[in-house]
Amino acid sequence: MDTTTSAPSGQTGLILDFGGVLTTPILDSVTAFEKREGLPVGAHNRLMHGTVAGIELLQAIESGAITQQDWNEKVGQLLDVPSDNLMGRIFADLRPSPKVINAAQVLRTRGVKVGVLTNSPGLDPFDVYAGYELETRYDALVISELERMRKPDPRMYQLMLDRLGLPASHCVMVDDIPENLAPARELGMTCLLAINAKQVLYDLQSLFDVELAS
Repeated sequence: MDTTTSAPSGQTGLILDFGGVLTTPILDSVTAFEKREGLPVGAHNRLMHGTVAGIELLQAIESGAITQQDWNEKVGQLLDVPSDNLMGRIFADLRPSPKVINAAQVLRTRGVKVGVLTNSPGLDPFDVYAGYELETRYDALVISELERMRKPDPRMYQLMLDRLGLPASHCVMVDDIPENLAPARELGMTCLLAINAKQVLYDLQSLFDVELAS
């Protein structure tokens, strides 16, 4: 699978999704959660992406329209599991992706501005971003809950470009969801679909013409 579009010379910006790009795959953590809770495999995703109630709750939490506690209670009822710290239990097995995180820092040392553009699962009481030092390790940050909008809203991408101070044509966007790359492509960014960390590292090396440690 060709996961990239061709990149023009002189790339100066990199925009990264969080879950599934700077972390291990979200599906792995969700599957582990389902196993611990005694749920059928795929139960969470069928609810959140395959039902009207689930889709509305996902959009609401990501855009900051409801609190994480509200989401926990409503999704807990729909899955028939305890609501206490439900979001934290779902993401309990999510881990950093050292290859991509390190690659981003190497590119920053080479003058590339790096931003994180993420749909948030809420920040309180469980903060999935804790320990990643997003505010200090990256040049710009756009978190959906704080902006009251979510990807794939084109305004999210333009806001990131404004904060980086770069035109779209100079930026590479990395996301693990194809639908979230469409607005970036329309704005003129080079787009990279994240399949796994090894592939992302390989493609970033090619796009930025920089050797990145594997």
